[in-house]
Amino acid sequence: MSETKDRPYHHGDLRRALIDTALAMLAADQNWAFTLREVARRTGVSHAAPYKHFRDREELLRELAWIGFVQLQEVMEDAIAMAARSIREKFIAGAEACIAFAVRNPGLYRLMFSSDADKTADPHLHDAAMETFRILLQLLEDGQRDGSFRPVALTAQAAASWAQVHGLVMLAISGQLFEEKVGPEPVRAALDVLLGGLCLKN
Repeated sequence: MSETKDRPYHHGDLRRALIDTALAMLAADQNWAFTLREVARRTGVSHAAPYKHFRDREELLRELAWIGFVQLQEVMEDAIAMAARSIREKFIAGAEACIAFAVRNPGLYRLMFSSDADKTADPHLHDAAMETFRILLQLLEDGQRDGSFRPVALTAQAAASWAQVHGLVMLAISGQLFEEKVGPEPVRAALDVLLGGLCLKN
């Protein structure tokens, strides 16, 4: 377990305090091996207190994953909004924002896509994940509409794009993007190759 400092709880929103403590533990350890009992101790409340807000540890983990998808959606949308007008630049901005978010929050990102964040058990989490995925679908649809992207099945383009970006994320947060293997700017280079397949004109 990490050296995350205990966070004594005094008053206010206990649910929020428990979530903040769990997020801090997740960030420090980059995993979610903690128990509800440990979250309670670090929050400064009784061992039974978390059960007033979370049925079990899995429900808390799904809530953390939901927060992650909401945050990811926000950073991607902000990056896309600030990008140049071309779909190509917006696509790159969204992808790079996703990768940067994961690098800043590796434990949270891994949890979001883990089996412990069971989206079939939580419509709230499922909807948040899909809203994030729809950012990609919208970019692809816009690109096809304005003639930038090839007119092929959106689902095929989405699968290829997701696989590429998610793969880059996992390599980045695992420290595997070695320059001797993938060059000095592997993320941009890989995205350029991906866009070479998506675009009608480069």
